[in-house]
Amino acid sequence: MYNFSYFKEKDRQAILDFMEEYPFAFLTGNTLSGAPVATQIPVMIEERQSELFLQGHIMRNTDHHKAFVENPNALIVFTGPNAYVSASLYSNPHIGSTWNYMSVHIHGQIKFMPESELIQLMKKMTLKFEGGNSTSPTIYDNLPDAFLKKMMPAIAGFEMKADRIENVFKLSQNRDEKSYLTIISKLEQEGGNSNLIAIEMRKHRAELFPPGIEWDENKFDS
Repeated sequence: MYNFSYFKEKDRQAILDFMEEYPFAFLTGNTLSGAPVATQIPVMIEERQSELFLQGHIMRNTDHHKAFVENPNALIVFTGPNAYVSASLYSNPHIGSTWNYMSVHIHGQIKFMPESELIQLMKKMTLKFEGGNSTSPTIYDNLPDAFLKKMMPAIAGFEMKADRIENVFKLSQNRDEKSYLTIISKLEQEGGNSNLIAIEMRKHRAELFPPGIEWDENKFDS
């Protein structure tokens, strides 16, 4: 984790909104012998009494399923748009270029669900990702029994309480306003992921450069 205070999003709701917007997350852990395992899966988030829980499912009898049965310690990473930022856009271009990106890391322990909870998870998950369309043929309640009897035993539902939440919203917060605006303009021209980063940077501009307050480059480490 790139731990510089000025690259951190302090608004908890903004972090949760980011996770909702980019739910296809990277799940990783280790076997008891230390062998790394990883997979990418859609993840749902739920708050209960100010605590955050993550829910999802993985295929049984895979390396990652077997690893989490042995060792429940896990890391789930949510990632969003990213963009290359050339130092040629800075007021002082004679330094290294960089990459802007947004990422949330959730640490916790995987707990596998009983069948009844897995069914409820699949009901919620299929409806959510079908946009709440209860008439969709692919939501859980509308799937054929023969399909469910074959597929449900092949997956393992899990829940993970968020023991630690970390984030990096690296959006050129350590650059002066002229450089900041030049970067935004360039990223907007590039479109795609670059433009999404530019949109996020525009959201933070007023906070970074409040009127009447002189920008101080000495408060940044890099």
